Amino acid sequence: MKSEEFATATMRRLFSLCFMLWSAVANSSLFTLHSSLSSSLTFVELNCENLFDCRHDSLKQDVEFTPEGARHWTRTRYWRKLNHTGQTILSCSQDIPDLVALVEVENDSVLHDLTRRSLLRNAGYQYLMTDSPDERGVDVALLYLPESFRPICYESVTVPLVKDMRPTRDILYVQGETTSGDTLHIFIVHAPSRYGGELVSRPYRMQVAQTLVSAIDSVRKNRHSPNILVAGDFNASLDNHSLRFILAQGLESATSQAVGLNGSPANYRYQGHWEQIDHVLVSPSLHARVTSSSINDAPFLLEPDEKMGGMKPFRTFNGYRYQPGFSDHLPLIVRFSF
Repeated sequence: MKSEEFATATMRRLFSLCFMLWSAVANSSLFTLHSSLSSSLTFVELNCENLFDCRHDSLKQDVEFTPEGARHWTRTRYWRKLNHTGQTILSCSQDIPDLVALVEVENDSVLHDLTRRSLLRNAGYQYLMTDSPDERGVDVALLYLPESFRPICYESVTVPLVKDMRPTRDILYVQGETTSGDTLHIFIVHAPSRYGGELVSRPYRMQVAQTLVSAIDSVRKNRHSPNILVAGDFNASLDNHSLRFILAQGLESATSQAVGLNGSPANYRYQGHWEQIDHVLVSPSLHARVTSSSINDAPFLLEPDEKMGGMKPFRTFNGYRYQPGFSDHLPLIVRFSF
């Protein structure tokens, strides 16, 4: 089955369920109360850099993230990583961010520990996540504050494989409502890396892009001028083929002009070169509600680049060498007004 047909069939089943759940929400007194309120909303996107627990999943290739594995991933390192991730999220806003798109998280156990037992334990976050066929067990997730956002329905959209493509992360789709009564259609993406070379791996990212666009088209067929938000690690800059294809379908970048308060021009650095490979893309109706966008380059998230000069994200692993850092990606922050 082609990616367009697969995604369309999946989304068609989903919208039947969404309609039933939306009807129930729309009739609640809470919905009626909140629908007349205006509000602001803070959205964060963060690639966590391999947020794995330290237990082996026999169905996944995650042995390197165990105490006996190549990365010597102990409970001490795991809990430090959880708290560092929580610290990163909390530092993105004076108030607790309303929505957080997370990339490179392993499983439900990790999300439970992050939201219930780490520095985020008092924030009140709930979460939704995928359970993807990715061979390493990597998934994506959405954290949300129930007082700011109420999910109506969600779905994992599986990406059909093309020749030589390994199973990759599902796309997480969440439809939900803000306190102002506005409906958001959120897609969280983690496209395949450029491992093996950009040209060789390009068809894999294009397959993700095509699957995403097909799912977005399904939303548009059922809604007039929907508020669409796409976020994640695309492993590609805005001028790359896969991003140009997505943007050509009527989306705009909310983070193309985002910079850090401490001078970071993008959120990822490789061999001395800054590059924006994480993005927040929105429909025109939602782009009109963007009040600001930025990169969180707080000093504790950076370290000196001893080889190339300047600063770079303070990551958890440099190759296989452990260092008590945060992530190799800096968070993106977008604020909306409703």
